[in-house]
Amino acid sequence: MPPMTEITANFASHLSYMSHLQPHALAVLCPEGRDARGRVAYTHYTYGQLDTESDRIAQALSTLGIGPGVRTVFLMKPSLDFLTFAFALFKIGAVLVAIDPGIGPKNIAKCMAEVRPTAFIGVPLAHLLRRLMGWSRESIKINVVAGSRYWTIDRFLSGTANNSRISRRLPADLSEGTPAAIVFTSGSTGVPKGVLYTHGTLHEQVKALRQTYAIQRGEIDLTTFPHFSFHSLALGVTTIIADMNFLQPARSNPQRISEAISSFGVTNMFASPALLDALGRWGSQNGVKLASLKRVISAGAPVGVTVIRRITQMLEPGVQVFTPYGATEALPIASIGSDEILADTCRATEEGQGVCVGRPCGDIEVYIIGITDEAIEKWSEDLCLSVGEIGEIVVRGKGVTREYCNRPESNTLAKIPDPNGGTFHRMGDLGYLDAKGRLWFCGRKSQRIVTDSGVYFTVPCEAVFNTHSNVFRSALVPLVVDGKTNPALCVQLEGKVKRTLRKRTREELLRIGAKHPHTRAIEKILFCSDFPVDPRHNAKIAREKLAVLAQRRLT
Repeated sequence: MPPMTEITANFASHLSYMSHLQPHALAVLCPEGRDARGRVAYTHYTYGQLDTESDRIAQALSTLGIGPGVRTVFLMKPSLDFLTFAFALFKIGAVLVAIDPGIGPKNIAKCMAEVRPTAFIGVPLAHLLRRLMGWSRESIKINVVAGSRYWTIDRFLSGTANNSRISRRLPADLSEGTPAAIVFTSGSTGVPKGVLYTHGTLHEQVKALRQTYAIQRGEIDLTTFPHFSFHSLALGVTTIIADMNFLQPARSNPQRISEAISSFGVTNMFASPALLDALGRWGSQNGVKLASLKRVISAGAPVGVTVIRRITQMLEPGVQVFTPYGATEALPIASIGSDEILADTCRATEEGQGVCVGRPCGDIEVYIIGITDEAIEKWSEDLCLSVGEIGEIVVRGKGVTREYCNRPESNTLAKIPDPNGGTFHRMGDLGYLDAKGRLWFCGRKSQRIVTDSGVYFTVPCEAVFNTHSNVFRSALVPLVVDGKTNPALCVQLEGKVKRTLRKRTREELLRIGAKHPHTRAIEKILFCSDFPVDPRHNAKIAREKLAVLAQRRLT
């Protein structure tokens, strides 16, 4: 088959095009254990090898019956096979169904019931759970075991590799509006929802990343969030799969992260705030520098100023930590760098004005509308609030997804039809735009606290208390007493703080809160040993769970 000399509507054409430009360049390296001296052994694919192998798998999947539009659940560990099978699915026009295994077997079952997949590709453990839990037993007709030396697909290939009937043009011809993937949200504030990505959506995300961060072909990326490796490969970047447990990024070994960066001269790293916190603490204690990095990108939850300071001290002068704002439904929406944060916006954050997440990326349009939990029938400029007013964040752009899969009610609540064509997406987040056109984040709409005396927003309130040196993080929660709702605060202290200091710390926190009008009414404080967080980034606080604990222990 002739090499791909241009990028087409099929997202996988990025890989084929890069294979044409740089067939011998390293595409992906994956850790495969350690030797007796503790050195990491890696296995790899060049761009040419990855393109050829994904072609081979694509042909086999086609013969098995996985073709255009076939919804295929994809449960694999980050690996060479992970990327090979993913691009094979894109190439044949199948719909990759990405479900975070960290959400647990029961939630996985709910997600699959909504999607009604026809095919299932997974590691042996995933297939065992599929059978034991009865996941989509009625709809799944094709099962492929991957990530094992006993691959079902390899045994099948041995008898069909020379069969001319499975030969076809790859990547398949399709339109940018063709569904490419159904990516489930983390479910941090409810049941995970399947977001429909088209091939055009993925193209726009790659374009936005290139424009926003000036990522160049030939760079080296350390992947700590597997699905972002699709974008790295599309950009012509060498992808190093991190030596870590991807289900628990907060517990990653920072020494292994640093080791990979220095060994390969990594220039780009995306990491959750929880992983960066661990890396920054370790780095400051050991005087470690990450000299090769050109940028660090962190998302999934607001990144604390202390975390940003620690990481920037590990970087070369002029290298920034970028904190983009977005969601599974739309990313990136806005972005800001550590230079601006540390020189300007961090002071406003500590005073309770929210977290600045920067200016809109690419063609993204950002609006702030009045807060309501009701559906909005159609878009109107009259919905928009003035500069500085806190409301719900609404976005529109080519990289913004149009719908959830089989969730009509969610679509009605989250999407606003534009009478002139197109759709606006309601982020479910609260914030405001300042006079410079920057977006400020103030927390989730569902987690605001409405009382007789006013409305309390999580991020502006928590940031005030997080300035205390003993506080690792805090969470604003509702507390119902005698039928009335009041704001309360859950606090996780720094690990070094002794329990005997809690009384003094509580008194100091109350004094800090009393200095600000929007935190003065917070009089109940509950100390917690740890906070429940989302399974994907280990950074979004599950305030709903903490609220139940606070209600039980503070009343």
